[in-house]
Amino acid sequence: MIHFNCLDTVRQRRPLIHCISNIVSANDCANLALAVGASPIMAQAVEEMDAITAASSATVLNTGTPDTAKFDACLLCGRAAQAQGQPLVLDPVGVGASPWRLQRVREMLDLFTPSILRVNLGEARALLRMESLEQGVDSPSSAALEERLETAGTLALRRHTTVLLSGPEDIITDGTSAWCAEGGSGRMTQVTGTGCMLSVLCGVFAAVEPNPLSAAALAAAFWKVCSQRAEAYTAGKGPSSFRGALLDSAGLLTAPEFSAEARLTAL
Repeated sequence: MIHFNCLDTVRQRRPLIHCISNIVSANDCANLALAVGASPIMAQAVEEMDAITAASSATVLNTGTPDTAKFDACLLCGRAAQAQGQPLVLDPVGVGASPWRLQRVREMLDLFTPSILRVNLGEARALLRMESLEQGVDSPSSAALEERLETAGTLALRRHTTVLLSGPEDIITDGTSAWCAEGGSGRMTQVTGTGCMLSVLCGVFAAVEPNPLSAAALAAAFWKVCSQRAEAYTAGKGPSSFRGALLDSAGLLTAPEFSAEARLTAL
């Protein structure tokens, strides 16, 4: 069962969400966490990973714009979060973009298991050693819902985690049960970092919802509703207005409105 009042719980508790983000989307990720009602901390120095992780309610690791120091910080943080039983989200941005990036992400997945693995289709295929068809960090290829569900389910079972495979419809599955989040806006492709922001939402909801499948479904549905609202608010305006409207929507959406507008279907 999906508890849409988790949105109120976030705003009551203001959980501290530790995000190792990337230079492209860090500011938007922090602002989105604030808009929803959480409190972000964007630390990534290896020297403080244990302390920051211990103080946080959830951890979100993003491997975009990577370097060795960032991967080392992610390794430390991921192991610490798992040892503490803390919700852990991994967003392996552009994992198929280079052999080095793929190798380092696989090292992480061999050392710890994220609560939620947030990927697009190209990233999922790369992690499954299929042809990734990635273009930079994006996934330009398309596939039928059934194929995307099969890919997400296979990855979830192989990595013993909940997978959120984002796309025209978001697929959320632990390999046994699955949800589909529909709706959203095609204008999301005009704003960089919207996938990174979705991963932060996974961390925000996982901080108050102990079931990773439900937390990821809430995050996906929430972001779809926000993008629908942002498109309506900014009809005829450009991508900068749309970007701002996404944050406004996240901050203004109420739990009853969220429940009424979400389009979640069990598969």
